Amino acid sequence: MTEMRKMGINLRGPDQAVGTLSGGERQTVAIARAVYFGAKVLILDEPTSALGVRQTANVLATINRVRGQGIGVVFISHNVRHAMAVGDRFTVLNRGQTLGTASKGEITAARLQDMMAGGQEMAELEGSLGGTI
Repeated sequence: MTEMRKMGINLRGPDQAVGTLSGGERQTVAIARAVYFGAKVLILDEPTSALGVRQTANVLATINRVRGQGIGVVFISHNVRHAMAVGDRFTVLNRGQTLGTASKGEITAARLQDMMAGGQEMAELEGSLGGTI
């Protein structure tokens, strides 16, 4: 229970069933368990996709705490704001191909969003259609 509180997880009791937790609490417990059992790297695939604002904030804060402990985190997301909040390096993939990689200070959120949303493909389509999309 003390380890859980260090991670910012405040359950009503150590015997509380995971099924009674919110989505954000469940994500945070899963991260805490991995850290507790010695994970050196966490791969998180869309951990904030189905969460509300407060739950998302808690999960992102947990990820920051984990990173602060020296654990590597691969954070897969379609949400640029979430990625920028916890990331220090970004790689955009499209069907297995790398579209680009940049460090946090080298790329803006707008440029990262453009890469993720297929900005180049959209520009080419717009040109071929002779107008704005």
